[in-house]
Amino acid sequence: MVKVNTKYIFVTGGVVSSLGKGIISASIGKLLQARGYKVTIQKFDPYINIDPGTLNPYEHGECYVTADGMETDLDLGHYERFTGIETTRDNSITTGRIYKTVIDRERHGDYLGKTIQVVPHITDEIKRRMLREGLGEDLDFVITEVGGTIGDIESAPFMEAIRQLRWELGRNAVCVHLTYVPYLKAADELKTKPTQHSVKELQSMGIQPDILVLRTERHLDDSLRLKVASFCNVDLECVVQSEDMPSIYEVPVNMQKQGLDAAIMRKIGIPVGETPAMRPWHEFLEKQRNATRIVPIALVGKYDLQDAYKSIRESLNLAGIYKDVKTELHFINSEDITADNIAEKLSGMAGVVICPGFGKRGTEGKIVAAEYTRTHDIPTFGICLGMQIMVIEFARNVLGYKDANSSELDEKTPHNVIDMMEEQKNITEMGGTMRLGAYECKLVEGSRVAEAYRPTPSPSYNGEQGDGPIVSERHRHRYEFNNKYMKEYEAAGMKCVGINPVANLVEVVEIPEKRWYIGTQFHPEYSSTVLHPHPLFMSFIDAARSAERES
Repeated sequence: MVKVNTKYIFVTGGVVSSLGKGIISASIGKLLQARGYKVTIQKFDPYINIDPGTLNPYEHGECYVTADGMETDLDLGHYERFTGIETTRDNSITTGRIYKTVIDRERHGDYLGKTIQVVPHITDEIKRRMLREGLGEDLDFVITEVGGTIGDIESAPFMEAIRQLRWELGRNAVCVHLTYVPYLKAADELKTKPTQHSVKELQSMGIQPDILVLRTERHLDDSLRLKVASFCNVDLECVVQSEDMPSIYEVPVNMQKQGLDAAIMRKIGIPVGETPAMRPWHEFLEKQRNATRIVPIALVGKYDLQDAYKSIRESLNLAGIYKDVKTELHFINSEDITADNIAEKLSGMAGVVICPGFGKRGTEGKIVAAEYTRTHDIPTFGICLGMQIMVIEFARNVLGYKDANSSELDEKTPHNVIDMMEEQKNITEMGGTMRLGAYECKLVEGSRVAEAYRPTPSPSYNGEQGDGPIVSERHRHRYEFNNKYMKEYEAAGMKCVGINPVANLVEVVEIPEKRWYIGTQFHPEYSSTVLHPHPLFMSFIDAARSAERES
């Protein structure tokens, strides 16, 4: 590997949104990483929100949380799952954060009375963030994905910043543009005109793309690629097609076969060298292709949108692959669940995940599901609010507190088995004020959870301390298990097997007598990657696989 000064790759998109810029960015990162380079990937989103933390999942999908407590776009989950890199708050930037920084500086007098304008002040701040100035990193490549689509009015300052950087950085920067090539069934033709218009729009902003990635449902022959290359002023070898693949994890291999990483290196002026073997990645893909046995898993939640539980879905799929099964995920809307239909809705399910969320809507259905899986010994994994639901259900139906609830869901409940943390009670702003990021959790020796971490240590495993392992997991919540009820729970069979050693907060509950009935206050899905699936998901799939076999 040739050591280089930091190089910058800008990934933009055109024609339509949701083409998969995040997957392409993550794939580029993986391919360069496989060549021995140190990379990071960052996302710039044009919306004015400071972060997606207050956005409805229907608006923006899952809110992904970094270890240092930043609520971010779900694409950062792709970055981490593909590369194993631990991203931070510096990897997720919005227009809101850019403007807030500039306005705060103006109020502080840092601009010495100058008129503050989009150019140069906003664009300079964008450039500073894109270059990651002042972070003290030793990076070979910085990959910057810009959200939205070329032509969006809110993207203009980001495009101007990229235009300036392309000139300032010279050969140290490359622009990768992702577009769409639609197939018109009536004409039986693939159409390149949308790509041409997208590139023309980019050129009108002063940016000539170096590489084009063409999203397509059908294979593009060389004549079509040559047409695109000729009309868009791009080398033929730099016109790459991204066909629909059986799995998103096939994309890096497909990009490598077409020489995307090699094209980037040639543009930058780095010797290409041999193509990396990527053996662990290919072994994972081989396991994925060979897995034929299906294990059906129910996701009980209230957001009927695939992206709302993206990291959970991917974590289940990854764990299934490593356990040589295909996890078949069935979303069940908790608003539709009643005591009368729960048996039918969960019929045939080998395991159940009670999903996270906020607010009262759909929680009673989740409580019904938790009771059914507990009493019928179906492997159950409750995450964040899901764990709290398991605690509420147990209080109502085992401890005998029929009015038990969370103070989030019922402020007047006399048995607030889930309550707001003391330090949260005087907070009035919603954004970025929850318990966010990684916190340590000490697990009870001999618990199922403690044993799950040991055979397959993950990046979240911090080793042993005293009589149990210490793990570090990411959080996103305001409400906690109410410790004044702990002795009652323990005596009745629900054990508190994970405790934060600093704040003495309950992080994990389990019922040992059940096949697998575990709730975590933290979000283990954020720490699961392609080459290191999270141990709790592995253990859960193991239990579900056994339950499915027995049934």
